[in-house]
Order: sequence, then structure tokens, then C-alpha cells
Amino acid sequence: MDGRMDRRRFLAGAGAVTAGALACGAAGLDFANRARQLVADDGGGRPFDPGDWGSVRESFSLSPDVVHMGALYIASNPAPVRDAIANHRMGLDRDPVPYLQRNERALTYAALEAAGRYMDADSDDLALTDSTTMGLGLLYTGLRLEPGQEILTTEHDYYVTHEATRLAAERTGATVRRIRLHDPEDLTRQGIDVDGDRIAERIAREIRPATRVVALTWVHSSTGLKLPLEQIAAAVRERTGDRPQQDRPLLCVDGVHGFGVEDIGMGDTGFDFFVAGCHKWLFGPRGTGVVWGRGEEAWSLVRPTIPSFLDSSLWTAWARGAPPGGETTAHRATPGGFKAFEHRWALEQAFDFLREIGKDRVAGRTHELARRLKEGLIEVPRVQLITPLPETVSSGIVCFDVEGMSAATAVGLLGARGIVATVTPYATTYARLAPSILNSPAEVDAAIAAVREIAA
Repeated sequence: MDGRMDRRRFLAGAGAVTAGALACGAAGLDFANRARQLVADDGGGRPFDPGDWGSVRESFSLSPDVVHMGALYIASNPAPVRDAIANHRMGLDRDPVPYLQRNERALTYAALEAAGRYMDADSDDLALTDSTTMGLGLLYTGLRLEPGQEILTTEHDYYVTHEATRLAAERTGATVRRIRLHDPEDLTRQGIDVDGDRIAERIAREIRPATRVVALTWVHSSTGLKLPLEQIAAAVRERTGDRPQQDRPLLCVDGVHGFGVEDIGMGDTGFDFFVAGCHKWLFGPRGTGVVWGRGEEAWSLVRPTIPSFLDSSLWTAWARGAPPGGETTAHRATPGGFKAFEHRWALEQAFDFLREIGKDRVAGRTHELARRLKEGLIEVPRVQLITPLPETVSSGIVCFDVEGMSAATAVGLLGARGIVATVTPYATTYARLAPSILNSPAEVDAAIAAVREIAA
């Protein structure tokens, strides 16, 4: 029997854990009687309305005392996710062994199926991890590289990509080369002046005969720059299309800061691997993540690092005292061991929550608020916008610099005024604001007013 059909029949008969009553309690915010005041609103237990942004906000138990613009760092969970976590935790606490044995397989596959629906991907191509960091580490150090082959990445990528590729090179004898996607002179009053075609052309131009992996980041947490994945994939394929399949560069992306924002499916990217955590823009359970690979052909190029519990054929082979046959699959690459099961199993509700709102509406709302923020910051004297203004090369992260002030000082002053911002954790630091579906236009205006005040 086909394993995929067998699993789906199994899922069809499995009971799903229902979400509890929605939490409410969005309250008023007073930013020192300046900028604006949000109207206090006790939801009163009204049903969730995915078409109402106020109702979306009420699904989160956020403190009403501040403007929350830090979803890029770690996110709050909506009511369905909180309730699923609580229900599973209660089941595990009351009857740990029976509850785990009764539910582990069904609920894990339910989470994979929900991820596949959201990502427009086959769930058989998805591995589950604990974070973006774990996913990137497992991917890059697991790739079957050889001495003389090259990993191409950029100077702008985050520590995790740089360290994971360094470790991969150290283990395999491959090399790592970093390139620049933009230069200091590209910074204008309206942010970094780049466009998708220039970025794609620059990356494709750097492909060499030895280049076997291209390791990139979709949305850069250092500047807010969003890479045009489809254009990059097309440009690289055009440049390397005459190579044998086994010599073509694998395109790999850290997608966490576009995941949960952009309305895109895995097949649309043109990439071979996509890695993301689920506890940022997706508003999913903390300590969860996914790795998508483009089918068996891509996954066969990865060596599993941690024994998997998800592929039962591994257990069967072990019981026979023989090594397992077959190539690596996404499920074989999923690290085994005991997890924070109540969090992993609540992934189903996280993915379905955003699907209920609508991926297109989430993307539209996030871009609308980010653009409002960027256009407001441009008008503030002594403030330099870093993130590109065009939505084709930016997403939800908005980075900026206040003249004569460190990023840490700016973020601290904003925090004292009730605006949650973060500092980019790079050699060059900027202040960051990240509006999301939790925010309103009034909150964006409050953030702009606070920046104007500290820059005065």
C-alpha cells in the first residue's frame, strides 16, 4: 500500500483536538497622551471574525500597555494555539504515557498536513525541527558536499547561516565564499536602492563551476531587504542550465522573516530547500520549525544527523539488525527524541489560523502597515531609513538609524515610550520595528511619533 495514502486514511480516522473559547481583552493604549489613544475594547466573548483586524488582535493575550512591534523576534500565540497547547499539556500531565501513545503519530502527521496546506507543499516533503537555527544546521552540515565544491553565500547573512556553512565546509572539505548584494553607496534617503533584477543578476554572475550550494536569506533581519526568490532561481538556472543535474547549484533559503507574511507557495520560489521557524511571524508555538525540500531528489542529497522517530522503516531495520535501505526523506531527516509535544502538536492550529484569515490578506495588511511606517520615518529629520521602500524588495521588517544615537539607545528610548522595538544583532546595528497583523494604523502612527520625539 502507498505510504502516503495509508497515512491519510489514518489521519481521516484520527480525532482532532478542538480549540477552546477565544481569549479577549484588547484594551486601550495611552502613549503619554501624545500621538493617539487606542479605544479600549473588551471583546465580550464574541466569535472570532477573521475578516476583522480588531477581532484578530483580540485573539492574542498581549499586554495593552505597549505597541508590540517585535514579532520578528518572538511572537505571541493566538487563542486557538494557546488552547491547543493547554489541552495537550493537560492530557500529558494527567496520563503521560497513554496520552502520548494514543496521540503522537496522529497529531504529528496532522501538524505536517496543516503545514503542507499552508505552504502549498506535499507534507511528505516537510521535516519538523525546533527552530530556524536547527533547520539550517541540519541542512547545511548534512548536505553531501565534496572537497573542491563551494558554498556561495552573502556578507549580509545572519550568524547562523555563516556558522552552519562554515561547519559544513569544515566537515566536508568544501569552501565558503561570501559576496555583497549591495554597497554602502546604495543607501539613499528612501532606504537601500536595489531592485530584484540587479540582485538576481549579481548572484547569478557569481556562480562558478565549483559552486554547489547557494545559501541565502529571504528577508534580511539586518536591513529588512527581501530577496526576489523567483528571479534569483530563474537567473541561476539560466546560467547553469547546461550543467549535469548533479553539478547544478542547490538553492537554499532561510525563509523565517517572510514565512507568515508573504503570500507564496513552496513551488513558486524555485528554490530547493526552505527553512523557517514557526514562532515569529507565523505566531506559532515556541520551539517549532520546518524544513521543506523539493521532493525525493533534493532530500536524497542530505545525510540525516539525528536519528528519526517519524519513519517507522528505520525502526524495522534496526530490529532486524540491518541498516535501512532507501534514500533520505524529509521524515528521515526529522530529528527524533522526545519533544515539547504540546507545542509541536499545536502547529496545526497555528497554520490554520493564518489560513482562515487568508494568506493574501495577511500579506496585504503587513505590507500596508510597513509602508506607512517607512513613509512616516522618511519624513522625520535626523532619521535614516535603511529598509528599501519598494514592497518588491521589502517585507515586514523596517530598519532605521537615528543620527548621533546608537541603535540600543534608540530602542531603549522607544521602549520607555511604550513602543517595542529591537536592535539588529550584527556588526552594524540599526533599530528595528516590525508591524504585523497585531497592529493598527494608529499604532504605526504612534511609533512614528515616538521616533520623531527621540530624534528631536
